[in-house]
Amino acid sequence: MQVLALDIGGTKIAAALVIDGEVTQRQQFVTPQQNAAEGMHQALAHIVGQYQGQFDCVAVASTGIINNGVLTALNPKNLGGLAEFPLKASIARHTDKPIGLLNDVQAAACAEYKEQDATLIENFAFITVSTGVGGGIILQRQLLTEPNGVAGHIGHSLADPNGPVCGCGRRGCVEAIASGRAIESAASLWDTPCLPKEVFARFRQQDPQASAVIHRSAQAIANLIADLVISLDLQKVVIGGSVGLAEGYLPLVQTYLQQQPKFYQCQVERAFYGQDAGLIGAAWWVEHNLAKLK
Repeated sequence: MQVLALDIGGTKIAAALVIDGEVTQRQQFVTPQQNAAEGMHQALAHIVGQYQGQFDCVAVASTGIINNGVLTALNPKNLGGLAEFPLKASIARHTDKPIGLLNDVQAAACAEYKEQDATLIENFAFITVSTGVGGGIILQRQLLTEPNGVAGHIGHSLADPNGPVCGCGRRGCVEAIASGRAIESAASLWDTPCLPKEVFARFRQQDPQASAVIHRSAQAIANLIADLVISLDLQKVVIGGSVGLAEGYLPLVQTYLQQQPKFYQCQVERAFYGQDAGLIGAAWWVEHNLAKLK
């Protein structure tokens, strides 16, 4: 089967044909910023036209939340002119092929899960620790997506009721403590402010101030994993993202998790896929759910 896969981000749109998990004919486009909704309609028309006659279905991984084919977000203001954008309907203007849509992190979870032995791993989660914190959850070998598309927004579970206010409006979310944005916010208050990359460099040099921030982040992620394990009986968690894959971070998460009681622990590994995870995962999910999409 040939799948036209799209990965829609805040600044760029990747498009490719995915055939048996292999990415081919990959192209990249700029996400429209001015008159965003009309620009997105035009961009999707152009992209689908580029691949017309070459695909059996369309798979989309997108930033935000996909709710019944509509693009939204916990804070729709973050999407600017694309808030409540009819993503599925826009694509359907240009093809009669089946269309499946996922949040980009849900799609990445599928890409990571396809590398697992499904006979051994039934319950699984992917966590990205990057600018924000997000996730995708697979239970009984099925990705959680319904009914409203919010499953996997685990970065907005509670880490500290007295913590900083998160961008979603709730106080003390994991994202407000563990994300790259949170690390940058903490470092902005230092005598010599710096970006997360420099915070990690100082952490690896055992700078006490940087170490405290990175340890706080890793401990919040370890506690998040423990909560997921005890709630959902997860067997494995894979971590990705710019923070999650930073040198020295994953071992710290694993150390904090190992300090938890046995029933709160599970396997934790680094992500296998990189920039094409959304394309590959969305294509895999659509192929496995094609009957529901027709």
